[in-house]
Amino acid sequence: MSALVLALLAGGLTGLALGALGGGGSMLAVPAMIYLLGFSPVAATTAGLVVVTLTSVTALVTHARGGAVRWREGALFATAGLVPAAIGGAVSGRLPAGALTGAFAVVAALAAVRMLRPSASVRPDGMPVRTSHVARAGAGLGAVTGVLGVGGGFLAVPALVNVVGLRMRAAVGTSLLVITVNSLAALATRAGTSVDVDWGAVAPFAATAVLGAWDGRRLAAKVSAGALQRTFAVALLAVAAFMLADAVR
Repeated sequence: MSALVLALLAGGLTGLALGALGGGGSMLAVPAMIYLLGFSPVAATTAGLVVVTLTSVTALVTHARGGAVRWREGALFATAGLVPAAIGGAVSGRLPAGALTGAFAVVAALAAVRMLRPSASVRPDGMPVRTSHVARAGAGLGAVTGVLGVGGGFLAVPALVNVVGLRMRAAVGTSLLVITVNSLAALATRAGTSVDVDWGAVAPFAATAVLGAWDGRRLAAKVSAGALQRTFAVALLAVAAFMLADAVR
């Protein structure tokens, strides 16, 4: 099987994860670009932001049509991450390739563990939202997005549930708004840097990711979120282990 075919499959899985779970797809996109398309870590994280932005917008539209996006809460959360995402995007290009790969592997492993142990707690209705808590959570997510080129939905969804108090369905849809805003902020910072990205290879990857996002929304309605999270988490752990082993070689 050619590298291009594998990359197309990875693109489809990226979109499927974003559409169904509201995050996690970019954790597949960046490794696929590094190991299947031969991108450098910096180029892969930059291209990953493009794929995540396009796919998140697509998934956001489908969730918004179903009334699953809380625009006010999402805007507040996303605004807190704008500056950290921009700073992270600038810092990313200055990091050694091994450090960037290793950091990505660690975050991917943490994301997998978080998916295997999802929080069941929801803030009671009527409890006031602490703006400082929302700001800290949003800023942390923005920084991760900027440095590693990931959407951070695996962090946004539980934060929107536990900090903002959204129900899971609304948190998944709203996280896509947050991911889109943070990714655009990080991309804006990288726009002036000289990163060598083969956009001809990224285009088909992004196209299959967008198509996968449409299917992901339908899949989420048919399969339990828990089953989807566990399946994706196991695959993500395997990716993280491979990348970490490669980074320390």
